Amino acid sequence: MKLHLPAVLAAALLLAAPVHAAMPEQPTLKLTTLDGKPYDLAAQRGHWVIVNYWATWCVPCIQEMPAISKFVSEHKNKVAAIGIAYDDSDPADIKDFLSKHPVGYPVAQVTLDKPLKDFDEPRGLPTTWLIGPDGKVAKRFVGPVDERSLGAAIGLAK
Repeated sequence: MKLHLPAVLAAALLLAAPVHAAMPEQPTLKLTTLDGKPYDLAAQRGHWVIVNYWATWCVPCIQEMPAISKFVSEHKNKVAAIGIAYDDSDPADIKDFLSKHPVGYPVAQVTLDKPLKDFDEPRGLPTTWLIGPDGKVAKRFVGPVDERSLGAAIGLAK
């Protein structure tokens, strides 16, 4: 039997690849925010929730933060957000960063070595998940979001 090298390599890569469970349709998210308060995604049922992964060194992340804050404040009875600082920086440095770039929603830190169990690791930053009022993932954005893209996804477009 003759084996073709590309097929053997492809099979070896498949066997060597880490196995990840698929992100659940209705993910859980329980963490402590940088201001020490508990956050539970399940407590947000009935609202759209923007789960935004970002980092202090990510320029597009910094550019989208004011748009997310404005969108949440304009739709506070329908939309909430949680910022996930996907960053190995010291929490004090992230707090200092947020004092210079304030947002109108809670922020928690997730380090690269301890990713969230129910959310896929972002393949790029920013990455944003839009969770529907039923707690199910409605949309994932890779790259920056703005008020228009969020409004269109939720059905609140102007």
